[in-house]
Formats: sequence, structure tokens, C-alpha cells
Amino acid sequence: MVFLLYRPYILLPYTNPTPKPTPHRKLSTVQTHRPLFVALHCQEVGGKNYEASMTHVDSFIKELLSSDAMKDFSRARVYLDKNYKSQEQFTALGCCYFIHESLKNIQQFDFKAKKFRKVFGKEVCSDALLSAATLEKEKFPQDYFPESKWSRKGFIRTRWALADCAFDLVNIHLFHDASNLVAWEKSPSVYSGTRQKALGFVLDRITDQRFERLPYFIFGDFNFRLDSKQVIESLCSTASVQTVRSADTNEVDKLIFRESDNDRKVVLQLEKKLFNYINQDVFRENNGTLLLEFDRELSVFKERLHELDISFPPSYPYSEDSSQGKQYMNTRCPAWCDRILMSASAKDLLVKPENEEKSITYDNIGPNVCMGDHKPVYLYFRLSTGAGKPHANKHKCCVVQ
Repeated sequence: MVFLLYRPYILLPYTNPTPKPTPHRKLSTVQTHRPLFVALHCQEVGGKNYEASMTHVDSFIKELLSSDAMKDFSRARVYLDKNYKSQEQFTALGCCYFIHESLKNIQQFDFKAKKFRKVFGKEVCSDALLSAATLEKEKFPQDYFPESKWSRKGFIRTRWALADCAFDLVNIHLFHDASNLVAWEKSPSVYSGTRQKALGFVLDRITDQRFERLPYFIFGDFNFRLDSKQVIESLCSTASVQTVRSADTNEVDKLIFRESDNDRKVVLQLEKKLFNYINQDVFRENNGTLLLEFDRELSVFKERLHELDISFPPSYPYSEDSSQGKQYMNTRCPAWCDRILMSASAKDLLVKPENEEKSITYDNIGPNVCMGDHKPVYLYFRLSTGAGKPHANKHKCCVVQ
């Protein structure tokens, strides 16, 4: 069985909401790996301009369900949080699950009845997610991120059983860095602490005593950032800093890092929403792995969350210009925001046969083409459904975030 978990940043292009959205680039990954179970997690359903773009979501899902690449998936469950008029509940999260016709024994958990039910047919749910029995959806309290007037951040959990293997799939969207200048002030940044608090909340929630504890895969936009102070000091180690303040408030408006010699060339200009570094290649060369030492936010959860080795460039923020598929925007320091994490027990379910070199792959999608400001990432693996048993079934799986 192949089990795909996608995470495109949005469900449809928001740079120009009028053209008909097409999912073909995502579907090519399905065609390559030939999955039996596909889990597609989205954040920002409808895009940033959701009030104008939300009307396109249904046609996107309809096209996805009827596409040639998905014709052999006879069952589907789609959950879309589209009700942006309810600010108290709106998360803009989307979860789409597709089950191949050859997969005979798969069930979904009913959280109200506290039992698994066999999955039949195709269902799309968007109007009554809070009352849906087959998922748990929560939005983070507003005081978690007081800088914002309101936030869409939260999580959705579903639970699945394949033969004798049961697991949770969690779609998550954590808080962003509101200001590059604030993120630079100390190490770790205040935003890192906010994300840590929210992720801890989710982990505690999905492992509490209400339901049996199961292996879990948690994937989405974690908004993990490099340690700003440390990475800037590394990138600008030979530069001096010029501080520019607002004439009205005397608050710092920008920081300009200049070479001490070399005609005092500007290396980095930093503003609230500007990160203009002189050489973007540092984030692409060798997939940016030299900067992974500054990717530290996950270390707080090293006893609870696991990840395969990262071998792809930072997933955010890419240019939304269709001709600049490999270019980063000069808005934020590039970082691995989009991740696929799992519990230790979930990692134990991943099977790597000795005769298959690429039976496990953790990578991104569309490295050379525009995919929006985030590159989706995926994890391809085999899922063992009878761990420790003489005739265990081994199914190909692929997770995309």
C-alpha cells in the first residue's frame, strides 16, 4: 500500500484567483508512486485572499476526485474548513483522503461512538466540521498569539485502521514570525516559544486519556524558522550593523549589515517583512544543509517527535512568480517550515526492504517550478500492518506535507 500525505500550502493559487485551479502537478507524484492510500493535508484553504477565492475550492475538489490519476480511488473523505465568517472557529485547514479500490480493509474512527467504521463511497464535508464525528478540530486560543487580531492557526486529527495497524493523521498550522526585527532580538526568538507552546498543546491533546494512544503522523506548516539571531550572525560575521530608526517613534525600522571593507557593501538588509541577503545560493547549495545547524525548534520535542533526515532546500518563502520556480522571496529568511514528523511508534511502522534503495524518500515536490510560496514535501515509505507477526503485510507509503 502506498500512503501519501501531501501538504501544499494552499488548495488553489491565490496570486490570481480567477483562473480555474488545476491539481496536475500534485497528481504526478501520485502517478509516480502509485499509492493505495493518499492523505492530502492543506493549510490556507482558499488562499490568502480567501473571501474572493473560496468559491473555487469546490471545483478544485471536484476535478481532483474525477481526475484520471485518481480514477482507481473508489473511496474518499474530504474535510474543508471554509467558513471564514466564523472567526472563532475558522482554521482554513483541509484534509483529503483517497482510498484505492484494491484496498479492502480500511476503517475510520468515529470519535463520538469511540469505534472504527468501514469506509464506503466518497464524502465531502465542509459545512459542519465541528459536529463531524470522524475528526477532531481545534483552533488555538487567541492569547497564544496576541500580536495578531485573530488567527486561523489550529489542527485537525483523523484516525485510521488498516488491517491490524491503526494510526492518527494530524494536520497542523502553527504561528508565523510576525516581524524579522523581533525574531532577531534574542535566541531563541519569542516566536519560537509561541510555536513550542502550541505544538505542545497539540501533542498533549492527541495523547491524552480520552482515546487509546496510537502511533501518529503530524504534518503541515509548523512555521519552524532558523534561529534568526544565530544565523544572521553567521551569515554576517564580518559585517558591521547600522540601525535605522523611525523619526516619529524612534523604534527600529531597519538594520543594515555592511562589510567592514570591500567598499562597505551591503550584505543584509533586515526590516519587519524584509530579509534581503546578498547571496541566496547559500540556501540552495547542497540543499542548504549547512544551515540545518540553526534549525533547532524541533529539538525541544526530541523525546516525542521524530523526523527523517532532511535532504531538500528550505521550503519557504519561494517566489510566486511562475517564471521563478527556484527563487526565494526577500521577505523572510528561508527555512524548513513544512515538515513531516511522527511518534516513535509511527516511525517503527516504516519498513525499508533491503532490495529497494528508494523505499523511503523524504523530499519536496516541484523543485524547479512555481508551487506557491511553500514547496510541498513528501515522505514515501512502506507501512507495516502486522509488525512482529510472521506474515506481516508491507505497504508502500508516501507522505507529502
